[in-house]
Amino acid sequence: MNVLFIAQCNKRALTETRRILDQFAERRGERTWQTPITQAGLDTVRKLLRQTARKNTAVACHWIRGRDHSELLWVVGDASQFNDQGAVPTNTTASNVLRADDENAWHQLPLMTALAALAALLHDLGKATQAFQDKLKNPGPRERNHYRHEWVSVRLFQAFVGQDDDAGWLQRLAAHADADADAQALEAEWLDHAGGRLLRDGLDEPQAQQHLPFARLPPLAQAVAWLVFTHHRLPCLPVEKSQDVDPHDTEDERRIHHRFGARPRFLNSNVVDDMLLRISADWNEPRERTEPSTVQAHWHFPHGLPVTQPAWRKQAGRYARKLLELSQTAGQGTVLHDPFAMHVARLCLMLADHHYSSLTDPAARAPHLSKDYPLYANTRSNYYQNNSCSRLMDKRQSPLLNQTLDEHLLGVQAHATLVARSLPSLTRSLPALKNHKPLKKRSADPRFAWQDKAADLAASVSARAAHGGAFIVNMASTGCGKTLGNARIMNALADPGTGLRCAFAMGLRTLTLQTGRVFQNDLQLSDEQLAIQVGGAASRALFEYWEQQAEATGSASGQALLDEAGTVLYEGNDQHPLLQRLTDDAKAHALIAAPLLVCTVDHLTPATESLRGGRQIAPMLRLLTGDLVLDEPDDFDMADLPALTRLVHWAGLLGSRVLLSSATLPPALVEGLFLAYRAGRSVYQRHRSERPSEPVNICCLWIDEFHQATQGCADGAAFREAHTRYVHKRVAKLQQAEVRRLAQIAPLPDTWHGMQEAERRKDFARLVLEQAWQLHQQPHNHSTDTTTHAASGKRVSLGLIRMANIAPLYDVALAMYAPDALPPELQGQVRIHLCVYHSQYPLLLRSAIEQQLDTLLNRRGARVDHDPALHRPALRALIDSHPEPHHLFIVLGSPVTEVGRDHDYDWAVVEPSSMRSLIQLAGRVRRHRPGAVGGVNMVVLDSNLRHYKMPDKPAYEKPGFETEHAPFQLKSHHLHDLLARAIGTNAAWAVDAQPRIAVPADNKLLPSRRWTDLEHARMHDSLLPKPQGTATPTHAACLHWHEPQPDTPRSLWLTGLLPQFQRFRQDDQKRDDVALLPDEEEETLLLHRVQDGERRYEKLYVPIHQSLCHPVPAAQLASPSVSPWPQVGLMEELAALAQAQGLSLEHCAERYATASLPESQAGWRWNERLGFSKKA
Repeated sequence: MNVLFIAQCNKRALTETRRILDQFAERRGERTWQTPITQAGLDTVRKLLRQTARKNTAVACHWIRGRDHSELLWVVGDASQFNDQGAVPTNTTASNVLRADDENAWHQLPLMTALAALAALLHDLGKATQAFQDKLKNPGPRERNHYRHEWVSVRLFQAFVGQDDDAGWLQRLAAHADADADAQALEAEWLDHAGGRLLRDGLDEPQAQQHLPFARLPPLAQAVAWLVFTHHRLPCLPVEKSQDVDPHDTEDERRIHHRFGARPRFLNSNVVDDMLLRISADWNEPRERTEPSTVQAHWHFPHGLPVTQPAWRKQAGRYARKLLELSQTAGQGTVLHDPFAMHVARLCLMLADHHYSSLTDPAARAPHLSKDYPLYANTRSNYYQNNSCSRLMDKRQSPLLNQTLDEHLLGVQAHATLVARSLPSLTRSLPALKNHKPLKKRSADPRFAWQDKAADLAASVSARAAHGGAFIVNMASTGCGKTLGNARIMNALADPGTGLRCAFAMGLRTLTLQTGRVFQNDLQLSDEQLAIQVGGAASRALFEYWEQQAEATGSASGQALLDEAGTVLYEGNDQHPLLQRLTDDAKAHALIAAPLLVCTVDHLTPATESLRGGRQIAPMLRLLTGDLVLDEPDDFDMADLPALTRLVHWAGLLGSRVLLSSATLPPALVEGLFLAYRAGRSVYQRHRSERPSEPVNICCLWIDEFHQATQGCADGAAFREAHTRYVHKRVAKLQQAEVRRLAQIAPLPDTWHGMQEAERRKDFARLVLEQAWQLHQQPHNHSTDTTTHAASGKRVSLGLIRMANIAPLYDVALAMYAPDALPPELQGQVRIHLCVYHSQYPLLLRSAIEQQLDTLLNRRGARVDHDPALHRPALRALIDSHPEPHHLFIVLGSPVTEVGRDHDYDWAVVEPSSMRSLIQLAGRVRRHRPGAVGGVNMVVLDSNLRHYKMPDKPAYEKPGFETEHAPFQLKSHHLHDLLARAIGTNAAWAVDAQPRIAVPADNKLLPSRRWTDLEHARMHDSLLPKPQGTATPTHAACLHWHEPQPDTPRSLWLTGLLPQFQRFRQDDQKRDDVALLPDEEEETLLLHRVQDGERRYEKLYVPIHQSLCHPVPAAQLASPSVSPWPQVGLMEELAALAQAQGLSLEHCAERYATASLPESQAGWRWNERLGFSKKA
């Protein structure tokens, strides 16, 4: 390729750019180079330029594609030196004449700046206490604070405000700005406890409890106090030890309450209604029983307060005057109940505090240094060492005090102000993806033509979406290319001048990694353009290991050439004040900076779920500067929907456009998330819209492979009507579509009610194998082996038996290995190849099983006379090694089989849990093979094992939607009753998304009688607001954003109460982390419990093999008709992985042979073929 480099650099940047480019290209002028070059060479040039880039660097690279055609490839450095096509301006001006993208669109920025600045000056006043100063100088054991410094700071501020209104205390603070003002008189107003101004908790009782700050302060003072109080953590409801809480919290006897943030078992609605008035010191740090001297030390100020310092008084007076001016504007007094203003101001304060606290170089702190001041704010890091500090901290040395308290307050204030003022230019300073050709390329395959129409529709409404927000629903069917379609839609909505910035949030790690690879390969995105973030480094390492193994064996597909991409990546401005103050954490930087981010949703939920402030910064900035795609939001558990709703509300609040992507989106979920988004967007519009007084009108799009529609929706009623209309069209199309999954209900024996559990599970194994054999015999459910080298005529099928829970699954698997599992007439005729698949395997073993299943169950390219599965060497060997004419390859799996895996089965036998799981599982039957099925290929059991174990208890729960209480407890647990309306008199029925996406035509739900109505009713109950006058239950997802009485808002987002109670991914099951480690001879793997050591990140491995590990005897797995597949050995896999990664076998096992198991006093059963199971 022939390229042209243009350098618009200045000063030393030009010298450095010439030094690099002269090595690769010939000069065509003082600032121009031209050369033919390979893609690899061009990547090297760009990498070198980026490594040496300075503030004045600006280099554009053009690809000369023909005599009259060139194309901009990329810009390194300051992109403002070029336009979108890479042209250089004829003339420039340093004046921002238009100011179109600056403060004009941030209507409340002066108020947020003033609030953040004043809060910064107050935020650490509580560190002036004797207790805190002693703790800095003598860290000793890490004991909890009896009163945290944030609470003490709020009490000091409350003392200063006194009984004044906002105008009164602001005028007093402004009056002390002059250098000749009486500083001692000012200090006395903060410290006067004798006169009753300073209320010292634990000393001045009961007055202190009767005069809580947020119940007494005027509105603006409340806002400032909230910023001070929350700059480290959001207040959480204190949970007394007497209350029934999660069993995970074990504390010492001095504790009155459980640890900060402990989840209460129940939440009274009256706590929610007047929450702000209840906030006390215990909401900041639950107190413990302690000595009176300790309490006294938390309220003793031996050196007074920094409020006497002239520099502090000057800045406090300055921002007091600004707040006084702003408070006279109508509506400013209610800023405490404005989530955008409060949380953005808090973000500025937290970011400035984190940044300034990390500074140790005196030169960077010179403007605020105060060497002789006796109070300190923090200490240096243990690892700090440079010319000004030659010794390191250790246990035998006193800590190194870092910043004085007055310096810290002034420094944080200066940086908070700078961060706030730089917010309008933040989005323009971040990397973005412009003019990326693979995102605009038209689809050659007719199956994906809908993507073109959807992208065209999105482009036509992009201006409307930029002004009013966008809420997109993509319900295209599985296999239609939703993943790439979503990226194309969001690219079409993005401003061409700004470029695409979007986060794709997944529910599962495997889906995240798969989607990331799809984007890298199909959209030709580099690591600079795309960040893939998943929790668990071991999971990602294994994913990449299997990819390398595939490439080594030649089975990986060839990589596409990059010369088709033609991408302009705007790399952003690292000199932006806010970006300079971000932490050095590379993951946090990637989370914010990457134009496209593919991550598990857990990386974004801390924006609303984190109780500690530092973890909120990066995801908040991501939502503030880009769009959001939520993949398969309906796959989340009911208990996770409140957190998902809060995330969508926050996305609307911070200005993101949101896309929901799933073929099975229930109406109540879509409407609930729309209402949450609309509530957030209405606040954003008041702050950032060019016409803030206009009513909200969200640009909504509905997309699938059949239809694409758009409509502006001002409220929930308009959205509901439009969504219902769209769903009716989709259902009509689905009814006309070819039927690929046909199911029938299998009756269960009445004798199961009287059986012992072990006998029932054994008979369950007999029954499901019988159903599997019946399905296998159908011509449409098996393939005949007619391969050229061994035309044996054997009949082969690959099927799934899905069970609801692991404990019975384990016993059923053992029963299948029993010699009498198959009836005598099938012995010698049928060979069962059994794969047991669930979550309780060592990490590497599960990953190896999944990797083999992913390969063997890839049936793409199948024809009538050709099944790709029969040509896989692993499967071929098993077929050839057994003479039986019928081969059933069975995966006996838990609900992990339903989501996240791209598997194609011939048939399935299902133990039911919910309609959602049934539809998801049906998507794994004939997944890769189009065409109508010739008969039944799914059997659904009439009920599940839980029903026979506890007939009077909910059967369809954990997993499922049934509860113990009306109206969500079913009157019958038999599917022939629960699905009577859906099935009618038909013996078999088509399984597709219709029951999930549509409600009955009359909108009457009978959750106690109909299986599908139960799911819709549960969603409706949680996600949609109740009618006026009806109390909203404390488990409801809408609690966060819905205000029953807008004139007196509850503003629950001011605390961490909802994230504390409505926990995301809450696991009530206590767990033990274990690892299988090699013995000294490295011949046997022995079970160890993994425990935390005394030092941070230290892990201890306690041997428990003899006492708690119960290996399944080999004799129980010796069967004449059943053999295991795939053939995987943990020791062999560990040895191969250790060699590939250059690790010792022990270290490799410590990382990859781990599992998280349900806690068990009796231990666990274990076998490589079966995994772990809790021993009864």
